[in-house]
Amino acid sequence: MSKLIKFGEDVEGYNIPVLNEREIRASAGILFVFMFVSILNVVYTGDFSLLKYAVTIFLADILIRVLINPRFAPSLIIGRLMVRRQTPEYVGAQQKKFAWIIGIALATIMFVHLIVLNAASIITGLICLICLIFLFFESAFGICLGCLVYGWIYKEKAQYCPGEVCEVKDRQEIQKTSWSQILIVFAFIGFIVLSVSMLNDIFHIAPGDLWEIIGTKAPQ
Repeated sequence: MSKLIKFGEDVEGYNIPVLNEREIRASAGILFVFMFVSILNVVYTGDFSLLKYAVTIFLADILIRVLINPRFAPSLIIGRLMVRRQTPEYVGAQQKKFAWIIGIALATIMFVHLIVLNAASIITGLICLICLIFLFFESAFGICLGCLVYGWIYKEKAQYCPGEVCEVKDRQEIQKTSWSQILIVFAFIGFIVLSVSMLNDIFHIAPGDLWEIIGTKAPQ
């Protein structure tokens, strides 16, 4: 039973239970896409059914992670299959558990609000946005926002953080950002704003048929 209900795995060389950050990121990417598509479906069609399924699945998955064992969470199993050929990156299980408890709280509020009460409000919108931000940062950048909160509360207890961010050390040269690079980013933002202001009307014109534009017949 102790092996069945357990949070984290024992790996040689690590003195605390750990998890594979690579499969966690893969899982976050899968859930992000599912949630994002569900929200877009609400925005464009007004149909909440797909979002209700997404919330139910998300809550069930994260409850399995925390209350039973991450090894049995469906999204993590799929994530493990997706990255099985990659070298594991081990992270401390305790801070992940804290982050996923935050996820349970958010998903439970969503479940009660959207499914039990069958109601929609700014609350559901804000929680959906927060969940998307959490999942996106995890999948795209490997940044666990819930783990950051854990680090603020338990400053001396976090171990084996992704990218060794728990360790106090100087950044390597390849990690440093110069002022010229920062200026390039701001210049690019200015380019985007200028493009929108100058090309908005043109970009709103619906595309025509390619074969009519080039004056030939469409291939049969």
